Amino acid sequence: MSRRRRGLSPEDQDLWGRVVQTTRPLKSEARPAFMPDPAPIPEAKPSLRKAPETARASFRPTPSHPPPGHDLAHPLSEALARVPVQMDKRKFQRLTRGKLDPEARIDLHGMTLAQAHGVLNGFILRAQAQGLRLVLVITGKGKTVGDDGPIPRRQGALKHDVPQWLRMAPLNGIVLEIREAHARHGGSGAYYVYLRRPR
Repeated sequence: MSRRRRGLSPEDQDLWGRVVQTTRPLKSEARPAFMPDPAPIPEAKPSLRKAPETARASFRPTPSHPPPGHDLAHPLSEALARVPVQMDKRKFQRLTRGKLDPEARIDLHGMTLAQAHGVLNGFILRAQAQGLRLVLVITGKGKTVGDDGPIPRRQGALKHDVPQWLRMAPLNGIVLEIREAHARHGGSGAYYVYLRRPR
């Protein structure tokens, strides 16, 4: 026996119409599983209008700027040369020409970074206590490594760390000037360290 579907009476239809008008959708953050992903927003296309001559001239690429890429550190000798001179200008000129002889020297070759740091601190503190003004710190240029592998290693760890150590406590109040040595005294493998007068 089949059931007969009965339709809504006019009163039921009227009631259902009023119910529908008073309903509000549920606020749900969850998206139904059947909803397709929204279409990607197209990127704005550049305008093809002609720019004024003055504007076009200012946007010309300059060949002097390097292309974007790796931010390479400047060589240490360049960084030291940019530091403003603190000592007497005439003495500084004589120093850079290799005409001032260091009063003491220390060679850090063959030491680990930890050993060299302690030895350097002791040497500089003793030199200042003795009233010395110009000392030579020999670091060497560092070994050349054939294959760095995927992670490049900095050549000459001592050469790069010594200037930083000289600018840190307890030496930063004692050291007045740090410069790469003249070729007579070791060139890029050594540093002149000019000390302040003891107080």
